[in-house]
Amino acid sequence: MAAPDAPILNVIGTPPASDSVPPHRSHDPTTNLKRSDPFQFGSRYLLPEDDPFEFNAWDHVEPSAEDHAHFESQVALQRAAPVSDFDRGRFNGDPAKWWNKFYTNNTSNFFKDRKWLQQEFPILKEVTRKGAGKKTLLEIGAGAGNTCFPILRDNENKDLAIYACDFSPKAINLIRASPEYDANYVRAEVWDVASPDLPPGLGRDTVDVVLMVFIFSALHPTQWRQAVRNIWKMLKPGGEVCFRDYGRGDLAQVRMKKGRWMEENFYIRGDGTRVYFFDKEELSSIWSGEMFGEATVHDQQDNEVKSNDLSASAASEEVNENVTHELPNTVTGDRHIVSNNGTRACFTIESLGVDRRLLINRQRQLKMYRCWLQGRFRKPATSEPSPLG
Repeated sequence: MAAPDAPILNVIGTPPASDSVPPHRSHDPTTNLKRSDPFQFGSRYLLPEDDPFEFNAWDHVEPSAEDHAHFESQVALQRAAPVSDFDRGRFNGDPAKWWNKFYTNNTSNFFKDRKWLQQEFPILKEVTRKGAGKKTLLEIGAGAGNTCFPILRDNENKDLAIYACDFSPKAINLIRASPEYDANYVRAEVWDVASPDLPPGLGRDTVDVVLMVFIFSALHPTQWRQAVRNIWKMLKPGGEVCFRDYGRGDLAQVRMKKGRWMEENFYIRGDGTRVYFFDKEELSSIWSGEMFGEATVHDQQDNEVKSNDLSASAASEEVNENVTHELPNTVTGDRHIVSNNGTRACFTIESLGVDRRLLINRQRQLKMYRCWLQGRFRKPATSEPSPLG
């Protein structure tokens, strides 16, 4: 979202005339965008007449043809020097082990609190407002609490229940040990979203909102179907998934070294944790169920599913995985799977957008492209039983 006092862009994408310099163009520390609270991005567009090295960041910038070619050449080098078969088994065999090591070395001070969440996902404001009634929020991949605790600080709903789940016991211990941990509102549990079981304390149709921020990318592609199935089971009809993760071509992917490539767009980081880089169409296919439309996405006794038409949508964005803003154009749509008995088995794509940001190293005259994907996926509001099993 743009800062509250940022100028509205006219139809050709340039700011209207003004006597004062708008915050996103100001170098004055008393009036520039850094003074906004919460810190907001999304209004600094790189125009043809601009010097890209004037500011440290620009919004909605597509990589050039030259940059695309550089990305493809880097991926080719990565593909030519993949992770060894031994290491592939080591990293895929026990991923929780590597996240435990990560949270042993990086406690709650490693990540910044995600204060931007309510800006980008309005449903979080709805479930935390005073008088909202009994609401259950499930955060998957809760880490050290940098998401659940900011939500708890802003909460005015005495009937809110937050389930903070992570498959790293070390991460859950960090949450439980925090002075902000309030067992009246928060329950932290060790749980793997790709396991066959649901989290302790949660059953079918019990959750209003699922929050997934940079966690789906940690799963192996063979785990996606089970993860989506589990989330479908827990969500109430009409429940919503709030999603944000890495996009294909992100700087982190470009910089991957030799010996890190495991599969297309799937890598091992230097600390042993896994990461996948998605594209928009792929995510839409996963969450709509189309990816699983030619095979059963449920138990053998259930009917096979067939895919219907798609229309995807653009949404909103963030920087450094901490601050967000609104994309200039949004298209809404409806993409889902329908089983033979007419029951919707997968999610409606409420919105799905690509967030691109150009970061600048002015001293070294370097351009660095970040890319994230953000979406909202809704379980259809129906009382029919799910064929997902």
